[in-house]
Amino acid sequence: MMSALGGLALLGFWELMVRTSNISALVLPAPSAVVLALWNGLASGYLWPHILRTSTEVLLGLLLGATMGFAGGVALGESARMRRVLMPYVVISQVIPKLALAPLFIMWLGFGMLPTVVMTALICFFPLLENTSTCMQQVDPQRLALFRMLRASPWQTLWRLKIPAGLPNIMAGFRVAVVLAWVGAVVSEFISASHGLGALIIAAQGSMDTALMFAVLGVITLLGLVFYKAAEGLERRLLQSRIHI
Repeated sequence: MMSALGGLALLGFWELMVRTSNISALVLPAPSAVVLALWNGLASGYLWPHILRTSTEVLLGLLLGATMGFAGGVALGESARMRRVLMPYVVISQVIPKLALAPLFIMWLGFGMLPTVVMTALICFFPLLENTSTCMQQVDPQRLALFRMLRASPWQTLWRLKIPAGLPNIMAGFRVAVVLAWVGAVVSEFISASHGLGALIIAAQGSMDTALMFAVLGVITLLGLVFYKAAEGLERRLLQSRIHI
């Protein structure tokens, strides 16, 4: 409630400041102008294909990146030798600015959705890999000893002990990946796409339609929050199912 009131107060101050000052609409449009641009874009159907395109890229990139991150995290967490050999290369893949890789992805994969999905996956897989790998190594030694006494196989120990015990940390990495997936998709669209919300921001910038730029940013923010809340809901369901096991 307090967050909503604070947001409304900020919007009211923004509207008042724009109306009572000489700030050009090209520099900072009033919230009412942004809402009007958003309404026109939604009512005319202009925004919907771009929303669908970017949402699809985020979902595909997140699915690919989360799968890679979880599988890689389990593998690195289970094998100290593999972790020593591969972890430096994983870190290097994250240190390299992804924006600098976009032209290469376009050359290798062409224009369209595929380069954006690949870049999104590359950006969002690391938090899940790091959290999964770390929690695989931090299981309670007494519980591990109990599983050994019960002669549990490595596979049973992994799925019955290590993953359930590390689930809160794994899902924390997934929530971070959800946020980064939106960053990756939109930034990639700045360069490699002609459709999508990121490409629409560049088009609005070229036509000096600042109100539309703010409207698209608002859509990205709202969709990012929806995806984040969905990730929180998934986390609650998984943690509840873990309790009932």
